[in-house]
Amino acid sequence: MSNWISFDTTGIQPEEGAPVPERIISGNPTFKTWNLEEAAGGLYAGIWEATLGAWMISYDEWEYFRIISGYSIVTEDGGEPVHLRAGDSMILRPGFKGSWQVVETTRKDYVIRL
Repeated sequence: MSNWISFDTTGIQPEEGAPVPERIISGNPTFKTWNLEEAAGGLYAGIWEATLGAWMISYDEWEYFRIISGYSIVTEDGGEPVHLRAGDSMILRPGFKGSWQVVETTRKDYVIRL
């Protein structure tokens, strides 16, 4: 077994999902998640994709992500919207509350620490 992995989703079936209905603000967003790493201590890494729509988000975990493609807007409650496009990165800390709006289908890679 190697001590590295690549972010290659070839041949991996994604998990499919959506925001819970009470969190949806607009649209009918759906998710695909390719969880490529699940390590002891609550560390996850992979690729996530969402379709058009907006929903409320609330983080108990720490997440770093980089937008691979698409266009989304993340807004913290009481804050200014942050427009995210390919190449943009962000860290969301535990306690973050706000909204995620997908303007163009968005794909990101991520690392989450519980």
